[in-house]
Amino acid sequence: MEFQLKTLRDDPYLDMHRDGIEWRRRRAKDTEARITGGNKCSLAQFASAHEYFGLHTTKDGWVFREWAPNATRIVMKGDFSDWKESEHYALKKINDAGHWEIALPKNALRHGQLFRLKIYWHGGEGDRIPAYARRVVQDKETKIFNAQIWSPEKPYQWSHRRPIAEHSSARPPIIYECHVGMAQDKEGIGTYCEFRKNTLPRILKAGYNTVQLMAVMEHPYYASFGYHVANFFAASSRFGTPEELMRLIDEAHSMGLRVIMDIIHSHAVKNEVEGISRFDGTLYQYFHDGPKGMHHAWDSRCFNYDKDEVLHFLLSNCRYWLDAFNVDGFRFDGVTSMLFYDHGLGEGFNSYNDFFSPSRIDADAQTYLMLANKLIHEINPDAMTIAEDVSGMPGLGATVSDGGLGFDYKLAMGIPDFWFKTIKEVRDEEWSTDTIYRELCNRRQDEMTISYVECHDQSIVGGKTLIFELVDADMYCAMSKKTPNISVDRGIALHKIIRLITLATAGNGYLNFIGNEFGHPEWVDFPREGNNWSCKYARRQWHLLDNPELKYHCLGDFDRETIHVFDKRRLLLHYPELRFSHSSDQILAFSRELMTFVFNINPSRSFTDYPIDLPPGNYHLLFDSDEERFGGFSRIAQNQNFQTTDLNGRSCIRAYLPSRTAMVLQKTH
Repeated sequence: MEFQLKTLRDDPYLDMHRDGIEWRRRRAKDTEARITGGNKCSLAQFASAHEYFGLHTTKDGWVFREWAPNATRIVMKGDFSDWKESEHYALKKINDAGHWEIALPKNALRHGQLFRLKIYWHGGEGDRIPAYARRVVQDKETKIFNAQIWSPEKPYQWSHRRPIAEHSSARPPIIYECHVGMAQDKEGIGTYCEFRKNTLPRILKAGYNTVQLMAVMEHPYYASFGYHVANFFAASSRFGTPEELMRLIDEAHSMGLRVIMDIIHSHAVKNEVEGISRFDGTLYQYFHDGPKGMHHAWDSRCFNYDKDEVLHFLLSNCRYWLDAFNVDGFRFDGVTSMLFYDHGLGEGFNSYNDFFSPSRIDADAQTYLMLANKLIHEINPDAMTIAEDVSGMPGLGATVSDGGLGFDYKLAMGIPDFWFKTIKEVRDEEWSTDTIYRELCNRRQDEMTISYVECHDQSIVGGKTLIFELVDADMYCAMSKKTPNISVDRGIALHKIIRLITLATAGNGYLNFIGNEFGHPEWVDFPREGNNWSCKYARRQWHLLDNPELKYHCLGDFDRETIHVFDKRRLLLHYPELRFSHSSDQILAFSRELMTFVFNINPSRSFTDYPIDLPPGNYHLLFDSDEERFGGFSRIAQNQNFQTTDLNGRSCIRAYLPSRTAMVLQKTH
């Protein structure tokens, strides 16, 4: 079969790796054929372990199945048995593959009861929560986790279809990254219901078209931000019931909002009672044995993607969230960690050889990601997959049939690094417009990327958000419109410029972490022993945004204006074209379709009648960052029209460009 990565035509450095690209394509194809029995079933049919394993109702009662090849005995115990072991609830091993099963009459179990498994193996025993548990709850007093029988009389009835009329290729994703538990103003843990009622309308009003939910998969330690997953098929009960999450997603769909979720298949929590580590007495049931099975930087377990049973588990997990909760796609966490044996830690990615080296690349993880992307898009062609990858692996966003890994998008993780390094290490007077434009547009043209200034990574305690880095302690006393402060003025001006220029140069999508659009103060710190289990910093202070007397309100208004312009005009479908860059003056102008963005990032110099090269025509000023409603000083006359003139053979407009301002122009004819 003749194939070619799109980049192969334009990237001569990849030509020498043609065999490596072909090898990974064939490997994925061969693996799919193996797990589907020579294509006797489809990949989607293979990915249905959740329909077989776990607890299910039947016409006669209940059936429960588990995979535990090293187990010698398994017993269900719970409310129904007074937490005692009984032969009535003992499973039978039904085959050599290690499948265990029990059938129970209807009156043996009922909705809402708690249970767990007692598993015995040669030389040991232990309590375990079923690997395919769909509901796991924690006792408020004892803090103990148990599975919960979840079979409500009236299953949730979906009212709205996914917003598929406009696929992401026609409506680029403008993503609002959220954590349900910290989405409320109160000092406490928010719920799915509160998020649906209070936060979804804010997201819609702000103009974002995609909601990214963090921490959906059940995790025993709240402060892990949802990344130490224990129960892969259970929606976190901290925030409410599965039906309440379904209603949240359903209502988002009714608003035209897509909903994607973080899916964590890069590692798992090492807890043995709550999670699946040493589930059947072996460390290697789901994970690698020995040191390879431990992610020491994350203190977690690493999956063995070479095992068919692990592929069965993880691929089924992808399908489960698509089928049961109608999610519109996934952000795959920790892709770099999956792809490289060293997890991408301590080593650079300086050569294409790094991406095709058998000593560095985990080919099994690579194959899994290819199959996962193929599966997801077979189930829902409109689904969106995003890779969190810092390595820049070529082909990450190419189709699986072309030898790529099949992601729709990858996060442009170098952009926040660039901005925070610039803020910390480069004097304002030395910011180079040439460097800024080059860094923000430095991406492969054949693969789609999502740009962002900051996500939750930059908001975690120990670091600083963009606004906190710019303003620091003055945020506590000088964010009132009535309080003049040079530091705050600088911070607000640069906050608007940095976010606008990042959005305006974005590749194919844009992301914002909840609250950062209005400069939410301070960091995120979840309740933990070190802060006396406080939720003070695990919330969003919406009252700051809602108060028209505060500058937070101005930042929120500016973000909403820019987001609406980009979504309404589908500007991310058009590649930015550089019009003018003068690093000495610190002036930058570029266009995107009929829109032109002009920036003066100079901290002290304003320019009168500054010539900006633009194609002939008339340009209308839609808005500028210095408007009073955006916390500026109204130095630019609103609703101006600029007509190009000839200047020594150059077509240009002349404009007044105050220091630290941005203008958004629309070509009218």
